[in-house]
Amino acid sequence: MTAQMAQTVSESNAVANPTEPEPKAATISGGHLVAKALKAEGIDVIFTLCGGHIIDIYDGCVDEGIAVVDVRHEQVAAHAADGYARMTGKPGCAVVTAGPGTTDAVTGVANAFRAESPMLLIGGQGALNQHKMGSLQDLPHVDMMTPITKFAATVPHTARVADMVSMAFRECYNGAPGPSFLEIPRDILDNSVPVDSATVPEAGRYRGSTKSIGDPAAVEALADLLARAEKPVVLLGTQVWTSRGSDAAIEFVRKNSIPAFMNGSARGTLPPGDPHHFHLSRRYGFNNADLILIVGTPFDFRMGYGRRLPKGATVVQIDMDYRTVGKNRDIDLGLVGDPGAILAAVTQASSGRVQKAGDRKAWFNELRAEEDAAYQKRLPKQLSDANPIHPLRLAHEINEFLTEDSIYIGDGGDIVTFSGGVVQPKSPGHWMDPGPLGTIGVGIPFVMAAKYARPDKEVVALFGDGAFSLTGWDFETLVRFKLPFVGVVGNNSSMNQIRYGQEAKYGHDRGRIGNTLGDVKYDEFAKMLGGYGEEVRDPKDIGPAMQRARESGLPSLINVWVDPDAYAPGTMNQTMYK
Repeated sequence: MTAQMAQTVSESNAVANPTEPEPKAATISGGHLVAKALKAEGIDVIFTLCGGHIIDIYDGCVDEGIAVVDVRHEQVAAHAADGYARMTGKPGCAVVTAGPGTTDAVTGVANAFRAESPMLLIGGQGALNQHKMGSLQDLPHVDMMTPITKFAATVPHTARVADMVSMAFRECYNGAPGPSFLEIPRDILDNSVPVDSATVPEAGRYRGSTKSIGDPAAVEALADLLARAEKPVVLLGTQVWTSRGSDAAIEFVRKNSIPAFMNGSARGTLPPGDPHHFHLSRRYGFNNADLILIVGTPFDFRMGYGRRLPKGATVVQIDMDYRTVGKNRDIDLGLVGDPGAILAAVTQASSGRVQKAGDRKAWFNELRAEEDAAYQKRLPKQLSDANPIHPLRLAHEINEFLTEDSIYIGDGGDIVTFSGGVVQPKSPGHWMDPGPLGTIGVGIPFVMAAKYARPDKEVVALFGDGAFSLTGWDFETLVRFKLPFVGVVGNNSSMNQIRYGQEAKYGHDRGRIGNTLGDVKYDEFAKMLGGYGEEVRDPKDIGPAMQRARESGLPSLINVWVDPDAYAPGTMNQTMYK
């Protein structure tokens, strides 16, 4: 054998019988794919309560730098994800285990659904190879979640995990925003697949802009209506803030010389004292306007299903959801799209043809006179030194306490109804309430979300004592994560909004059935959990107590004993049931 032949045989043997194994392909688990998809969406925190089905997601979040805030009840996790979305403009995310973990979160998802808040709930599930065998905590989660989400699905394979997370986020923004739900079986999360086989959408490349102005002809038509109107008004609703259209709304109101009312999360779009800001004269304004523009607010129970708007006025509705426009009441013009983008387009179209501010001076003066009369009528109760404390005095003290940087959160029935007429945030995005589902118990999780998302902001929360009781144990979570806030409990030892209706319907003797609570010292509860607490029985002590809570740097509860026989006008009118 020649030397050349020997070299050829040697090379051939080296190929056929390699001495070193081929390198293994890199793999990734389902939980880590979840974390990568969350990171691509810009999620920096998940709210969760642990369970064996979901722990690989935690491991992925650690690697991706996503914070894990663990709470004491899954309802809190879902509410916090909702609140985080409202506060940041990014979707929130809650992660819960299967079975009771997911069912505990249903209320939070339902609240986000009615409030049009984008969030993703990820729920665990038994392994696919145990499907229909009766595995631990197995329930038909997708079937339960479908009616209260914009998208609900099971992830069928580990390689699809990140892809389906991005799909769920995309569906959150289909029309008006809302929640999505993904069920991920345990073996799908725990299994690993080659990295090359996994679909991992790139950040910013799996959904498009939602800033549509709809039909340009409708924009021109609204500009014409504004130019001709003598007594226009606009109601700015929650979608103005959801779309981050506050600046466009402010410019629209001022350049088009329109009196503005605000509700929901749009409160604070115009600060108190702005000449275009009106608050207490809404019914008068609607009854006397010739053009009413409703922006981002459905004709639901809060609007009397549209029946509170006079038949003679021209009514225009702007909404992100086509199905909402013209629902429950006929309209003269409907515009579907992003409220901020539409208002900006109308302002541009109105340039040069809108009436000057002076042309509507009489209309502004008329509304301002009505506004001032309503304020003066209520003022004696706001300044009342009565004991027990009148709820309007409590609301007045809170309003005086707020700064430019104070985010206000209302959680309750009658006590928060009182505050709605008095407390006025001073900046856009500084008001949070449950929304149209009327869920009580959102306060502590909303505080958690707001303070986590905006640590630079002060958070002030007003609770009814019944509302606080539902999720109050997560006050400890705020202490544990060092999330200070100023909390006030308006304590009347009652579910007073319901109590009023019972007494009106069944008489005084049966007015206390099923709605009376114990006299709980919530200030002591706060101290027990490591926070700051004070009790207040004299109205002049409310402000100083809140100031001490602010200075404590701790989560706090000021327990204010309020008059149980004082009812808010909305409660006495039972408007929520009409």
